[in-house]
Amino acid sequence: MNTSFWKAGHTPTLFAAFLYFDLSFMVWYVLGPLGVQIATDLGLTTQQRAMMVATPILSGAVLRFIMGMLADRTSPKSAGILGQVIVIGALAVAWNMGIHSYQQALLLGLFLGFAGASFAVALPLASQWYPAQHQGKAMGIAGAGNSGTVLAALFAPGLAAAFGWSNVFGLALIPLVLTLIIFASVAKNAPERPQPKAVADYLKALADRDSWWFMLFYSVTFGGFLGLASTLPGYFHDQYGFDPVKAGYYTAACVFAGSLLRPLGGALADRIGGIRSLLMMYTLAALCIAVVGFNLPSSTAALGLFVVAMLSLGAGNGAVFQLVPQRFRKEIGVMTGLIGMAGGIGGFALTAGLGTIKQSTGDYQLGLWLFASLAVVAWFGLHGVKKRWRTTWGSAAVTAARV
Repeated sequence: MNTSFWKAGHTPTLFAAFLYFDLSFMVWYVLGPLGVQIATDLGLTTQQRAMMVATPILSGAVLRFIMGMLADRTSPKSAGILGQVIVIGALAVAWNMGIHSYQQALLLGLFLGFAGASFAVALPLASQWYPAQHQGKAMGIAGAGNSGTVLAALFAPGLAAAFGWSNVFGLALIPLVLTLIIFASVAKNAPERPQPKAVADYLKALADRDSWWFMLFYSVTFGGFLGLASTLPGYFHDQYGFDPVKAGYYTAACVFAGSLLRPLGGALADRIGGIRSLLMMYTLAALCIAVVGFNLPSSTAALGLFVVAMLSLGAGNGAVFQLVPQRFRKEIGVMTGLIGMAGGIGGFALTAGLGTIKQSTGDYQLGLWLFASLAVVAWFGLHGVKKRWRTTWGSAAVTAARV
């Protein structure tokens, strides 16, 4: 990453956006690593456990659209502060009053969706500071905040075993409050921000067919990353009999891989083009998920394949958001909200779908194969629009970035 990148934007804001996104993702995802322990105490079925874990994902998907509008109409910084305060309040209530039923767990999940909506705030906050040729790197660094899933997978099950899972909510308040203070202190809105969009502008964006293509592509890359991350603690527990802590370690290895590759995926897309990068990532992810769907007897082999799949999906996330600012530079707030919402819906569908299929059939095979098939569909869709994109908004005459 050359020095021109660091001089092109506002580094404190970039890293404040990353930190906010990172800690928000940690708590958005926290019910996933705690799912087995919560389900055991509350007597939940596999399908109920999956729905509990998937609820924050769906809530976050819907709230991303709302938070994207708020960030656009006020400012990304003010929207980010509001979202953090709501999440801190919800966790404080859950910690003090406890979660005693399936319905209360779902209610907490709804409020944790505000943490997932951080995507629609952190990415525009960072993106608006950087020119086209550095969008992949800037969005990759800010978007690497999904590494918060690693923190939750690594530490939440162990802390729950030591102190009880409800106290994990209280412990999470410490880094969240510190992050809020840092974010409020150092983040700055870009001096040149797009004009606020009306609700009609969001509907207009949906009339553009490229919007739907990006929503599909991101529902597979980010939806796949988040859906697998949320499912894997239960998967390793159900499939190989792992205890929650060991399942958390295996999951952490997978989500670390995906999180690590998001910024690198953005940088790779800057170098070789987002389309070429994304085609490669869909191929790898589909192959790995299809193979692991054969219910491999070796947990080590399954782990290796999941790691490669998550590497691919994480890099794919970076590649998608190297392309989005090139196509929708003036509508980046609108499109971040819409595309982020689609990614969240994809994650919800995968998490809930895998749980339902496991409950109905006894294993995860069909669900994994269906997801691999969706990655193949996305590959063909991207290949189909490649020529049009490279000869219109992605041509060298229009943008300095490689598409």
